[in-house]
Amino acid sequence: MPLIRNTVQPDLLEVQKIYAQYVLNTFATFEITPPDQDELTRRWQNIINDGFPYLIAEMDHKVVGYAYASKYRLRSAYEYTIEDSVYVSPNFIGQGVGESLLNNLIQKCTSLGYRQMIAVIGDSDNNSSISLHKKCGFYKIGIMPSTGYKLEQWVDSVMMQRELGEGDKTTPSLK
Repeated sequence: MPLIRNTVQPDLLEVQKIYAQYVLNTFATFEITPPDQDELTRRWQNIINDGFPYLIAEMDHKVVGYAYASKYRLRSAYEYTIEDSVYVSPNFIGQGVGESLLNNLIQKCTSLGYRQMIAVIGDSDNNSSISLHKKCGFYKIGIMPSTGYKLEQWVDSVMMQRELGEGDKTTPSLK
């Protein structure tokens, strides 16, 4: 099993390499051009500054995946709802890396007082991400057909959700 830890700036070189593979070759993200190191560093810093977890999966001292939480939407009423992102190096898919990352992310976000986690999954045929989220307690809440155009085809977005902590059963407060 991988070691899951907080991301530090030197990890971002490997994060950029992993993400670039997804940008260039898959529908998992709707970005078309991989962000450079400076842009990824800026994004990481914004997520950290907002108090969200940004995690690394490490095996044999090598970064093999990462996951983070971010604001779902900017409007105030969404304050207790967050979105997850999980990316695993293609060479390590199917080895429990994604599940370890997502379960750790869920635990950290629950302890921070968030109540709902949303997954916006690129491509309704992205079975590995859909299966990962199901394993971690998410359920499908909808499909938005043809919301992205990438690699010369229209691509769906799959929406999945899970409660964190007490979900909507009590009044929330962030820690």
